[in-house]
Amino acid sequence: MTSRFSVVKVGPPIEVFAVNKAYLDDTSDLKVNLSVGAYRTDEGKPWVLPVVRKTEKQLADDETLNHEYLPVLGLDACSSAATKMLLGADSSAFAQGRAFGVQTLSGTGALRVGAEFLLRQLKYTTFYYSSPTWGNYIAEQNLEPEGELELFQQNHHLLFTNAGFTEPRQYRYWNAETRSLDLDGFLEDLRAAPKDSVIILHACAHNPTGCDPTHEQWTQIADVIEERQLFPFFDSAYQGFASGDLEKDAWAVRYFADRGFELLCAQSFAKNFGLYNERVGNLTMVVKDVGDLLAVKSQLTLIVRGMYSNPPNHGGRIVATVLNNPQLLEEWKECVRTMANRVLDMRRGLKERLERLGTPGTWDHIVTQIGMFSYTGLSPRQVEHLTQKYHIYLLKSGRINMCGLTTKNIDYVAKAIHETVVEISENTINKL
Repeated sequence: MTSRFSVVKVGPPIEVFAVNKAYLDDTSDLKVNLSVGAYRTDEGKPWVLPVVRKTEKQLADDETLNHEYLPVLGLDACSSAATKMLLGADSSAFAQGRAFGVQTLSGTGALRVGAEFLLRQLKYTTFYYSSPTWGNYIAEQNLEPEGELELFQQNHHLLFTNAGFTEPRQYRYWNAETRSLDLDGFLEDLRAAPKDSVIILHACAHNPTGCDPTHEQWTQIADVIEERQLFPFFDSAYQGFASGDLEKDAWAVRYFADRGFELLCAQSFAKNFGLYNERVGNLTMVVKDVGDLLAVKSQLTLIVRGMYSNPPNHGGRIVATVLNNPQLLEEWKECVRTMANRVLDMRRGLKERLERLGTPGTWDHIVTQIGMFSYTGLSPRQVEHLTQKYHIYLLKSGRINMCGLTTKNIDYVAKAIHETVVEISENTINKL
């Protein structure tokens, strides 16, 4: 009897994990990993935040805690604190009870739950995501031309189409010529969007470009979204981690909420708490009418119940404990500043070294970008050369994780980039 599963085709690998595996398999002493989006210390090691370790010990010693199921919408102490952290203590939406949170399986889970809610309850079918946005798959060699490759690289595309959205579209975001935000293209695409389109916006530290709108530009973006009656859905994975300042990194979301928008925001605590494998997230929802909350929460409950039933406790309990304890909160803020400052140091160091070497091209974007990632402008051919000759691993787009740089390898990486750019001169240098 023929196997029922013989019709299943091998899917393309997830790029970041494929690149990481290649790095792990490399036996060279020179190898450098700039691919995986996770914080690393100057020794190149994962870091358990001291406040997280301290909190875990406290929780382990608390014999009143158990492993019973959480409510379907999660631990209220976690989601409420996360929502307040996002919107601010003086948020009118929070104070009036028009904002609430749902504990989810990190930011990815929040995006998926939110997408399913918007599709099922509001019947929205069109969504826009930035070009580029954070990646997912690399295409196999037979998936050319590049347009097909693009389709497999966008995780927002995958999340929303899997949730049932039928009209995926992109808005222009990155200007390769200026290595900055393509505001004109962005606004033009928003103006052409049909009413009730969901617009996915990166709250801060845009992944992968590290290029964020200014406050003035956010105001223009909000104007068009309001004018065209579009729906904003923020993706906030780096609050605090981007600049070291929780308030600064939440500015865009708070501006939209204070302006009166109804919105969703997916929050992740993977990066800023270092809780990558605990999958701690929150879906914040802001509505205009408190009277809508009962029905909204009931429908979110049904979505979560049919998807993963309820979220895990451990990570959520850590976040709740820290955010609701003034002393632990200050300790956490100091940890966040430590991570953000190390990234800023590596940005300055790489730019200075490239300029000192006389590397062709302009490298100001290394320091004007923000957050964990830098869109270097290196071409796929240059990326391949860096990997094959210098054992430096990064994504084909040229995106690097600045946390992969250390005081011990930054000179080697800068020299390798310099020699690669000189040897493989592209007309599109610093473009993508």
